[in-house]
Amino acid sequence: MNAMSAREPAPRGIEPAEWDARVKLAACYRMVAKLGMDDLIYNHISLRVPGHEDQFLINPYGLLFDEITASTLVKIDTKGNKLDDTPHAVNVAAFVIHAAIHTSNHDAACVLHTHSDASVAVSGQEKGLLPLSQFAMRFYDRQAFHDYEGVAIDLDEQTRLVRDLGPHKVMLMRNHGILTVGRTPGEAFMLLYYFERAARIQLQMQAAAAAGAKLVMPPYQVCEKAARQFWELQGDILVPGEREWPALMRQLDRTDSSYRN
Repeated sequence: MNAMSAREPAPRGIEPAEWDARVKLAACYRMVAKLGMDDLIYNHISLRVPGHEDQFLINPYGLLFDEITASTLVKIDTKGNKLDDTPHAVNVAAFVIHAAIHTSNHDAACVLHTHSDASVAVSGQEKGLLPLSQFAMRFYDRQAFHDYEGVAIDLDEQTRLVRDLGPHKVMLMRNHGILTVGRTPGEAFMLLYYFERAARIQLQMQAAAAAGAKLVMPPYQVCEKAARQFWELQGDILVPGEREWPALMRQLDRTDSSYRN
């Protein structure tokens, strides 16, 4: 099935725009799993329901990422009420984190949180991701930090999550994981992908440095120039996901299109 042209009819009772959102969000779960950045039934990705600022879709608690389909996603409001006739529950920490960001940030249509290994590893480093590779330059001086407070099940943490994220699209949750936000699932996913690649490279470089290699850190002016090139979309650079996402969906459809069910 061609992901660029295929648009399955929405099941009865679901608006076409919502069904399209469900398909894209389910694809995002599958892509995270395919690249090994999931954590069994934990972690969560949410997507605002088109036309409804106070509603979002999220994974049913208990399903692996590679089991999630468009129809199994759970619709809840920003108060935590389920809006679907579904037997599935929603992870409390997922509600606390995602409701806070969706409510406070209009551009955060998609909120993605994982415990991907390399991102967790650099979350425990004082300066987080360092400008050691071109992958990392996108995030130079553009990563937020949120201190670890235990499992995110306390509502009063929402205020601090919002405060710490600020204007950024990527936040390291210290000793815990990473959170990315995007206007689309494609943007949120690609920010995770590029951050995780950069974090892996950083850890490899730091291991080499521990064995005696000397690391080369580009000067501030170069790092800032590169970051601005990415965020200001200079040259032929586009918003993360604009080019990559359709290709990733085509790849997913070639291997397993069951996420569309």
